[in-house]
Amino acid sequence: MNNSYRDVAGMLRELRPIQPVYCIYPRRYRKSTADFVKGFPGRVLYAVKANDHPSVIRLLYDSGVRHFDCASLPEVRRVADLFPDATCYFMVPVRLRGAAAEAQQKYGVRHFVIDHVDGIASLAAEIDMPNSVVFARMAVHHESAIMNLSAKFGAPPETIPSLIEAILATGAEPALAFNVGSSVTRPEAYSYAIGVASEVMRQLPVKLRLVDIGGGFAMPYPEFPVPPIGEYLAAVREAMKELPLRPGGEILCEPGRALAAPGLTAVVEVLMRKEGDRLFINDGMYGIFWELRCGGHESFPARVFRDGTLLSGNERSFRLYGPTCDSIDILPGAVELPAEIRAGDYIEFSGIGAYSLSGRTDFNGHYSDNIVTIESD
Repeated sequence: MNNSYRDVAGMLRELRPIQPVYCIYPRRYRKSTADFVKGFPGRVLYAVKANDHPSVIRLLYDSGVRHFDCASLPEVRRVADLFPDATCYFMVPVRLRGAAAEAQQKYGVRHFVIDHVDGIASLAAEIDMPNSVVFARMAVHHESAIMNLSAKFGAPPETIPSLIEAILATGAEPALAFNVGSSVTRPEAYSYAIGVASEVMRQLPVKLRLVDIGGGFAMPYPEFPVPPIGEYLAAVREAMKELPLRPGGEILCEPGRALAAPGLTAVVEVLMRKEGDRLFINDGMYGIFWELRCGGHESFPARVFRDGTLLSGNERSFRLYGPTCDSIDILPGAVELPAEIRAGDYIEFSGIGAYSLSGRTDFNGHYSDNIVTIESD
């Protein structure tokens, strides 16, 4: 398969693919990433879990991302193998035995995180603490987040001073981290969380140099409107003025969706149209759409092609069914598509780059690794 095409229409005319095709748009990735890096008032760490495809990581690196939030040793290895000069951060409080040691000894990782006093001893047994930065992760959640990321990780704010003191006792540099939630729908969530962090930091025995405010920057989807990303970044810039950082201190963030989502689309074929406006397609909830199980948005922007030409006309709502034998393989939200859509047409879903490629399965033998580049924007 040729891996580069001028546009999706040309790709479809040439291939008429049987399996789903996932399209990387470099121009989209470069613009959205450069805008985020320029707008954030600190250090941007890409959350590799959102999309770990090497082509995506390369595009983000080329667009100015030099720091990577990794949640496992394989993620550290992937980034380090691609870009030895990149800085990897092992930002998960509970790790497989020996992972922290290999991350530091083989890949030079210096940044780690804990959220419980027992995690300090296990980390200190594997790494050179005086040559490391250890973040204490604080639990803080805002109601506007679709998913509570403090339900699993994070220490109560009142316990952070004792954790910082315990980190100091090991000789490591202490730092603070939190994550206000996933797909945060209101920018004031960051103002709230940074305010909690400010109060905690005023109780610490030392001033901190680094504060990691996590990710959660939301993207708009059909029936899921959110403010422009600039409003989130403006809220962060204003709130951080109150952080009692050490002179020369810096804030960090860990965007996954905001960097991974914009530049990838999925092109699927309509296999059958049944009564009641039901469409059966060749990808589904066990494949590229798996993230729709998590709540929040229920669909992606879509357009239809027939014979390599964009199909227009009056639209109506359709329910989409995946290709597996499982009866729960149904996309949760209705999708607005041209009323005359039929078997053999193709649907391109855009903005699907986050939590898609990295989580698809081969359930029932349905799996596509057809990934191409689209030169247009």
